[in-house]
Amino acid sequence: MHDVVIVGAGPVGLFLACELGLAGCSVLVLEREPELRSPFKGEPLGMRGLSSAAVEAFYRRGMLQQLLTAPGVHDYSGANPDADEPSPPRHAGHFAGMMLDPAKVDVAALPFRLPSPAPEGVLAYLEAVETVLSEQASKLGVEVRRGVTVSAIVQDDESVVAQAGADEYAARWLVGCDGGRSTVRGLAGFEFVGTEPQFTGYTMHATVADPEKLRPGFNLTPTGMYLQPSEGHIGMMDLDGGAFDRSQQPTRDHLQTVLRRVSGTDVTLSDVHLASTFTDRAMQTTTYRQGRVLLAGDAAHIHSPLGGQGLNTGIGDAMNLGWKLAATVHGYAPDGLLDTYTRERHPIGAAVLDWSRAQVTAMGPNPHAQAIQGVIRDLIGTRDGTTYVFQKMSGQWIRYDLGSEHPLVGRNAPDLRLEGGTRLGDLMQDGRGVALDFSIDRRLHGSAMGWEGRIRYAAGPARNDLGLGAVLVRPDGIVAWAGDRRPDHEAFERAASHWFGSPAI
Repeated sequence: MHDVVIVGAGPVGLFLACELGLAGCSVLVLEREPELRSPFKGEPLGMRGLSSAAVEAFYRRGMLQQLLTAPGVHDYSGANPDADEPSPPRHAGHFAGMMLDPAKVDVAALPFRLPSPAPEGVLAYLEAVETVLSEQASKLGVEVRRGVTVSAIVQDDESVVAQAGADEYAARWLVGCDGGRSTVRGLAGFEFVGTEPQFTGYTMHATVADPEKLRPGFNLTPTGMYLQPSEGHIGMMDLDGGAFDRSQQPTRDHLQTVLRRVSGTDVTLSDVHLASTFTDRAMQTTTYRQGRVLLAGDAAHIHSPLGGQGLNTGIGDAMNLGWKLAATVHGYAPDGLLDTYTRERHPIGAAVLDWSRAQVTAMGPNPHAQAIQGVIRDLIGTRDGTTYVFQKMSGQWIRYDLGSEHPLVGRNAPDLRLEGGTRLGDLMQDGRGVALDFSIDRRLHGSAMGWEGRIRYAAGPARNDLGLGAVLVRPDGIVAWAGDRRPDHEAFERAASHWFGSPAI
């Protein structure tokens, strides 16, 4: 019996598998598709944006260089990790197709940022991301079986069994990471609620007879939106109420008709090489756990791809769940730790769904939506408005309610750097929590020893300590506790016990 079976070998399932493998769990990943490669994962339709938090997750697990040097991965941040202050972003994204000016992002207003080797964001093909994660999973002893379709799930108080044809796969826990049309979600009886679509989206690789008729980049029009990231790669959003039947393949004539309507041109498609459809249906499970079955990524929440939030939210799910599930498997998790996965991540998913809905509403062809567009353009023309939207798009707004008034607790930890050059990201590569002690008397050293196998202790003056004396960082990079110049070791011990269980000594 495995500790964990993961259904779905996409980026979220593979990242979660790596987290569990790093923690010494036995992990089996079951994937329906027989091969990693797919036309929809490579050039040009497989391009996705990874935000700063997602890229930082790769950095904190020692996979940053593999990611940045993989074919088809582009760093657009221009960040300098050795600078004293973080660099302004080179790309700030968009809201409903209305582009943000990166020069208007107020870097000083972004909370607790420090320079880091992890770029603010990258563009990457899904195939490249999955290849990096597959190689890492293999190194960690994770087994991936492809061409396996799960057809039933049976669980009791001690275990869960996934059935695939005549084969059965038993584990102590099962996690569904099998996408928006999740089989696990349905088989395990999760309630899936939300809103129906307002548009049909299309992405295609096509030969355009008269490409000069289409503008590059994002183009918001009175009838929808189209974008052209590169020559022949076209995306469209047709505000038809999601009327197109996604069970049928769109024809060249249909795609040309939609493109002409959305773009307001008489553009001609000579040929369509590859095409797929999607909608902005926004749905979320009411909980991320049913007994011994959990969900992560699109299996737990679906929405439109506006703003590129889906993959990034899924990786955030995997980071949050991985260490908690591993602690539960190994038996040292404090009571209720696994329940904090839903408590922390469900509100994040709900907020992303609302962010998607707001963008779709602003794209509408009616006079009310056009009026909203005017207001939004005015707001994102200001420094405060641009900074607000950038925080939402980059994930820097996220803060879990951990019951502390300290402004850093619950946030993603900045990449604090000791004078000797060691960074927080360097210390997190083994998947343990980290206690950084900047205080003069190093008073946390003795206290941290009780969690030596779960918390890594490092001490010394910092290049920029942000006014802190010490911080305790969870394995997912979230600050669990922060102390002043003379940190209270008893408060540290309470926080460590709360997140990491009873001390070993």
